[in-house]
Amino acid sequence: MTEKLATIAFDADDTLWENEQFFRMTQERFKELLADFTEADHLSERLLAAERRNLGQYGFGIKGFVLSMIETAIEVTEDRVPASVIRELIAAGQEMLRHPIHLLDGVEKTVRTLAEDYDILLVTKGDLLDQERKLAQSGLGDMFDGIEVVSNKTPDIYRTIFARHNTAPERAMMVGNSMKSDVIPPIEAGAWGVYVPHNYTWEIEHAEAPSAHPRFHELPRLTELPGLIDAIQKS
Repeated sequence: MTEKLATIAFDADDTLWENEQFFRMTQERFKELLADFTEADHLSERLLAAERRNLGQYGFGIKGFVLSMIETAIEVTEDRVPASVIRELIAAGQEMLRHPIHLLDGVEKTVRTLAEDYDILLVTKGDLLDQERKLAQSGLGDMFDGIEVVSNKTPDIYRTIFARHNTAPERAMMVGNSMKSDVIPPIEAGAWGVYVPHNYTWEIEHAEAPSAHPRFHELPRLTELPGLIDAIQKS
């Protein structure tokens, strides 16, 4: 008999609302601004390398992304990037921080339905102020029993979060669009991991699916989550 689920945790960006598409739009603008200095493919590689390098210092989110773009612009132009380009990159980041929230299809109904029977958590990476802004604009805030904005998502962090909310890992489920952050670590912590892919996923978040693991599931859309949970509870 499977241990009954008590807590359902959700990732935020690209699980509940759109996010990565705005990074990609800004990155296209970045390429346009630096088109006279380097090839677009080379620029993308350099930017991704800077983002990887800077995660430990800036963390996840828009502010770190903008700083990585500026750093990359300085590097590829050998310190010749015009101040006007830097100004446009900063403005692009500010625009991203002001962008209205767009919930993904069926999110509100799905979360509200599950909130009737389960403790609902939000577990997200990123800048605290930006994530608080997005949650406030989403209209979902009153549905969550706990909000966790973390610098990284590891098995130990998930164990700590579940313990803080009085839930054993085997009675918890994490749902998200990142195999690397939302699926593999909670499974390693003893919880369930449900992968709901998004059209756009940041390269850094890619990882091999633990397809053979009994606590791993993949759903084509979030609206199928209540049915999956019902099946697990009856098993």
